Amino acid sequence: MYQTYELEIRQRESEHEEYDKLADIVGRFKLIWIVMLGYTIYNAWTNHFPLRFIVLLLVEAVFFIIACIYHRKLFQRIAYEEGLIAIAKKNLCRMSGEWRTFDDIGEEFIDYNHSYAMDLDIVGRNSLFQFLNSTNTYYGRLRFAQDLLNPNYSTKDIQMRQESISELSDDYPWSSHLEYYFSKIGIDRSFPTLISELECKNTFIKSKLLQRLLDIFRVLTCGSIIFSILTKNRYGILVAGSLILFQLFLWGIGFLRANRYVGIMRKIPYKIFRYDDVIQEIVEKEFCSSRLKKIKSILHSAKEAIQDLSKISSNISQRQNGIACLFLNAIWLWDYKNAVDLDIWKRKHGDSVAMWFSTMGELESLLSLANLPRNCTVTGLPIISPQPNTIRAKNLGHPLLNNNNRVSNDLELDNHIFIISGSNMSGKTTFMRTVGINMILASTGSYVCADHMIFSRMKVMTSMRIVDALTEEISTFYAELKRIKEIIDAAQVNENILFLIDEIFRGTNSVDRLKGAEGVLQKLHILGICGIITTHDLEVCKLESAYLRINNYCFNERYSNNDIIFDYKMKKGVSETTNAQFLLKKVGII
Repeated sequence: MYQTYELEIRQRESEHEEYDKLADIVGRFKLIWIVMLGYTIYNAWTNHFPLRFIVLLLVEAVFFIIACIYHRKLFQRIAYEEGLIAIAKKNLCRMSGEWRTFDDIGEEFIDYNHSYAMDLDIVGRNSLFQFLNSTNTYYGRLRFAQDLLNPNYSTKDIQMRQESISELSDDYPWSSHLEYYFSKIGIDRSFPTLISELECKNTFIKSKLLQRLLDIFRVLTCGSIIFSILTKNRYGILVAGSLILFQLFLWGIGFLRANRYVGIMRKIPYKIFRYDDVIQEIVEKEFCSSRLKKIKSILHSAKEAIQDLSKISSNISQRQNGIACLFLNAIWLWDYKNAVDLDIWKRKHGDSVAMWFSTMGELESLLSLANLPRNCTVTGLPIISPQPNTIRAKNLGHPLLNNNNRVSNDLELDNHIFIISGSNMSGKTTFMRTVGINMILASTGSYVCADHMIFSRMKVMTSMRIVDALTEEISTFYAELKRIKEIIDAAQVNENILFLIDEIFRGTNSVDRLKGAEGVLQKLHILGICGIITTHDLEVCKLESAYLRINNYCFNERYSNNDIIFDYKMKKGVSETTNAQFLLKKVGII
């Protein structure tokens, strides 16, 4: 894909340059045309507007309008090329490891009490969210975060999502095209308020009879105005004036209520309109996967409704000019009409609007997950096993590590508990995170960073980055106890748990650590769940002989030319090396 992105950038930059030059030419042409229009108007004025000058003026005006429309389209195309260049460059950053500079880290989704989010770098700085996220709307970001933090999908749902993500990942041109149109919408946190308003059953005018009477008044007012202008009949003028005053009276009574009722729509008309562009792109696309077809079907029904809502929103925004507001309400009860139009729209579509925006958010989340197979050199679609407590993988790697530096390992954790020993920096914690983050990806229906993987649906729970809480008067050791207790409690209710515990009971002495580790492992062994713990304490590794489902694995290092070399490959057995004294000497402490 690296060459694909570079080719995309070169082609788009070339087209951008051509459109930019053309826009400059059209801009100069418009300037010349304005001078010509001015000269024609001057000649028409001095010659008392003869017919030939009027015709010439009309022709010049038409050509100027055409030039303005064309110029606007050129600027839209330039923005489009710039958007696709930016998307391709972001993907290059994902491949090269420079994605850590991306601004959106999902900061508002950070929860230090989450069962795995902080330990596995799901959200926050240098996280999976920061790496994959290409969502550009409120509902897209929310859905993507939910997929990563709570991927509670059935086997059928996972398989359908796998089909969808595979289809999207194979169609980079269309995916980047749609991502650009989503980016034009932007993240607006007022959208949930808008959705609540549109779902609300409250109406501005409940009586349909009253709505019809207002329609009749509007028609009579406009009709009387036209009649009085054409006939100059004083009775017609009197009737028209009376109706205008009556409508202004009605507007004066209810304009504050009408203004409050439609207020939220005034703030986002242009963003509603941009959703229309997104829906248009989706409904015109032919999909193969069943879930994408379903998304298309849902949004096809939304297409006309969103267009109507966009028109209502645009009409509401036009009242912001004071003179225009007074004029429109005097002849057409503009505020009442817009409020009634919104009533009608809500009755027809209010129950569906949340589903439409949620569906578009789902598609954005799928587009983000489709970034993994494009930008990670080793990926595969995992297979769901009908057997519980199953994780098997070939060349399993960490997706957040650079493609050039990633070291992969094989794994068979079928209904077992691994005790992984190893010295500092040997890779045992990174491997444990590798297992966890790939299980989360698999549970979302995404590709994983492995050649091949078989897994069963399990809830992931971790105890890794344990810190003390001074304000809550909680020590590191007690914080770890609480976390492990949560894992045990969850396992008593749900047998499908994958636990990952790093440096078990690091906050206490070796005697208590051994006793505590034995008690925890005995409990987890009896509960029948699978998982991994890491330890520096080789005494903990002796527990393998006492429990059938416990196996020892390790990471080792070697020394060469007064330097330490790690291979980051997991091996069967107990670690035979230590490096603490070597590192202490290397940094000059001892």
